[in-house]
Amino acid sequence: MAKEILLTGDRPTGQLHLGHYVGSLKKRVELQDNPNYKLYVFIADMQALTDNARDPEKIRRNLIEVALDYLSVGIDPNKATIFIQSQIPELTELTTYYMNLVTLSRLHRIPTIKSEIIDRKFGESIPAGFLAYPVSQAADITAFNAKYVPGGEDQEPIIEVTREIVRAFNSIYGDILVEPKMILSENEVCRRLPGIDGNGKMSKSLGNAIYLADEPKVVQKKIMDMYTDPQHLRVEDPGHLEGNIPFIYLRAFCKPEHFAKYLPEYDSLEAMENHYQKGGLGDGKVKKFLNAILQEELEPIREKRHYYEAHIDEVYDILEKGSIEARKVAQETLKKVREVIGIEYFQDTTLRQMYHEKYKEVK
Repeated sequence: MAKEILLTGDRPTGQLHLGHYVGSLKKRVELQDNPNYKLYVFIADMQALTDNARDPEKIRRNLIEVALDYLSVGIDPNKATIFIQSQIPELTELTTYYMNLVTLSRLHRIPTIKSEIIDRKFGESIPAGFLAYPVSQAADITAFNAKYVPGGEDQEPIIEVTREIVRAFNSIYGDILVEPKMILSENEVCRRLPGIDGNGKMSKSLGNAIYLADEPKVVQKKIMDMYTDPQHLRVEDPGHLEGNIPFIYLRAFCKPEHFAKYLPEYDSLEAMENHYQKGGLGDGKVKKFLNAILQEELEPIREKRHYYEAHIDEVYDILEKGSIEARKVAQETLKKVREVIGIEYFQDTTLRQMYHEKYKEVK
């Protein structure tokens, strides 16, 4: 039985953080070990250029950083194909064809696009490439016949645009493209991990992230600086959980065995939360517990990252090999697309014959 295809990627605009980790990276590692799936993971450097065209060095600086993050969390090049978007020129051609199947007004209505336009303060000066990057994503997904796309919930509206493009294309040319579905984390907290400052989203651009590459002391400081309950001034004061970042992170990372190991006076997160709400549990103690958990989670990631940092040539080889393999697949998809559109003019013997018949009497 043929394997079902999964595809996902990240923009190389900075190192990856805990939001990426719980939102998608952990799921990728899990899925690559499933014999029913074939996983493609790519570094979306062309997409990153849509709002960084005047600072291309930023993309060059971070491309290998993202590759290091991939390898350090356990994405295995022997099980998954890791490639660079710009090394697959067929994706650009597919994007051009798909641009004709979606309107500007539809792109403007995508919630993620709206919020990112505001975050980046584009105003009326929105780069055309940025507005159209969901079309580029559609090309990425369909080029590899991906049925599933692991990601965060903020990507769902963009994947819906991909589905719309696929339906439009298939209705015109026949069932050529695969309509993708999102794979979200089972833990709702992990789908959109907030920033340490209380902002609704952990983001590289907002500077409110804990990065996978952060050293232990940096992680500890960021945890101790986390936004909590501003009304919880004394240990004995009742505390509120809503918007309380350490507790949100505990819901994403805490396991039952962590209590026996680091905080045996509680047998569950629920018991800990109840104590905090009644009063008598200080924020410092909560953060110390969270720090122990995150350090345990990040330590093997750091160790693996340090190995690849010392073997950069190996990282380049992985990316080059993956890009060559990925391009072969994209070439096959583009060939089918060009054929059904009818623009393989020099290979189309029926079109040539039609003109022979039409003008055979012409002297």
